[in-house]
Amino acid sequence: MSVKVLVVEDHIPSLELISDVLSSVEAEVRPMSDSEDASALVEQERFDGIFLDLQMPKVHGLELVKRIRESSCNKSTAIIVITGDRERRTMQSVFNEGATFFLEKPIDRHRLLRLFRAVRGTLSYNRRQSARISFQADVTYQSKGVTARGTSSNLSLGGILFEAPQLRIGDAVRLSFRLPSTNVLVDALGKVVRVDERNRAGVQFIDVNEKAKHAIRELVDREQ
Repeated sequence: MSVKVLVVEDHIPSLELISDVLSSVEAEVRPMSDSEDASALVEQERFDGIFLDLQMPKVHGLELVKRIRESSCNKSTAIIVITGDRERRTMQSVFNEGATFFLEKPIDRHRLLRLFRAVRGTLSYNRRQSARISFQADVTYQSKGVTARGTSSNLSLGGILFEAPQLRIGDAVRLSFRLPSTNVLVDALGKVVRVDERNRAGVQFIDVNEKAKHAIRELVDREQ
């Protein structure tokens, strides 16, 4: 399974080099030279990894890292910051805002490949966690002393989307539902991370019983 990577770099030769190197190892690459456009994109589309230059006009790289960590789609996505600034203070600021890895300029093809191969496992894990399958089941949920039921729309290793007009972003919720064919009961604790215009709540799993976790993984892998 290839990983989906966003590359944000305003220096076009560097953007092309990074894109070519990552494409050569079968990554699905989205290159962007405008950090403001990238800031809007990370709110709409999920990526497994984001490479970004620190020194950019419009939206500075440090601010972009912050926005990515505040986004609904990419708050847990691996972020690789690229910069020629070797100041310890700069590196500390970048990691404090939520960067995951650091790549120094000037960009060297072999060093970039080594880094990508080192972090690919993390990127692949992120993709598996976010891969969603269509999934319809009755979900019973409890939150703030209220118990209700709704029908799910999709499922991933990391969470589930289901009808829940009472729930709001940030709500803690306990939910249960059964998986088809195996009839395994999933009993999970989660947190609401999004609510859409159809009153469906996206719940991120926080704690799932091991048998259910294994059954969900098998189901998602089979249905992808």
